[in-house]
Amino acid sequence: MSQELKVGARLKSAACTTEVVVVKAPTGAVDLRCGGAAMAGDAVAGREPLDAEQAVGTVLGKRYTDNESGVELLAVKAGDGSLSIDGRLLTLKGVKPLPASD
Repeated sequence: MSQELKVGARLKSAACTTEVVVVKAPTGAVDLRCGGAAMAGDAVAGREPLDAEQAVGTVLGKRYTDNESGVELLAVKAGDGSLSIDGRLLTLKGVKPLPASD
């Protein structure tokens, strides 16, 4: 299910408790999933089964990115599913080291 993502949009997983906020939106429509199930902006009617291959988990407060699409998501609620976009798993964004103070 492809959808246009907008900065600030809050999306919920249908397979677990994961919720994310879009920090950087990609250009064009993408297929955003968590745990193998499509993510939606509205309330999830029923739970879909969690794909065991996409069950690494999502960590609260961490940012997830995809270099190809340019998307960046912030996890605002943790869950058991892994985030993916167009079939590619998103990667956990690394922390930038602070400059040394003298």
